[in-house]
Amino acid sequence: MNVGVAHSEVNPNTRVMNSRGIWVAYGISVGALHVVLLSIPFFSVPVVWTLTNVIHNLVMYVLLHAVKGTPFETPDQGRDRLLTHWEQIDYGTQCTAARKFLSISPVVLYLLTSFYTKYDPAHFLVNTTSLLSVLLPKLPQFHGVRIFGINEY
Repeated sequence: MNVGVAHSEVNPNTRVMNSRGIWVAYGISVGALHVVLLSIPFFSVPVVWTLTNVIHNLVMYVLLHAVKGTPFETPDQGRDRLLTHWEQIDYGTQCTAARKFLSISPVVLYLLTSFYTKYDPAHFLVNTTSLLSVLLPKLPQFHGVRIFGINEY
């Protein structure tokens, strides 16, 4: 029983991506990042798109795949302290709407970036590497897997 809180979830991390407006806020924040980077005068448009993609993917990797546990006290007896945020979303159920959105959004950003950089080989390599770094950990085969023991504890 959660006394004094406005939700009935044992772990609010499980449902946060299904909250009202979170997808819109996510899109607005990516757009705001892009506009801020566009306002820097010495960056060209291809560089801004690549930076938007790389910064987005780096932040998403850290928030979803590197940070473990919950940011608040939960009555789950520490059950989720060894799980990343991605592994906690929708209680680990695969192919939910939130997981699909978080998997497709980097791909859409990658496609936009590739188009606006005119498929330049240098930008293409950086953007593809960045995309794979956030897309591979989302695969169901990597659920709970720690490669080379990184982020195991």
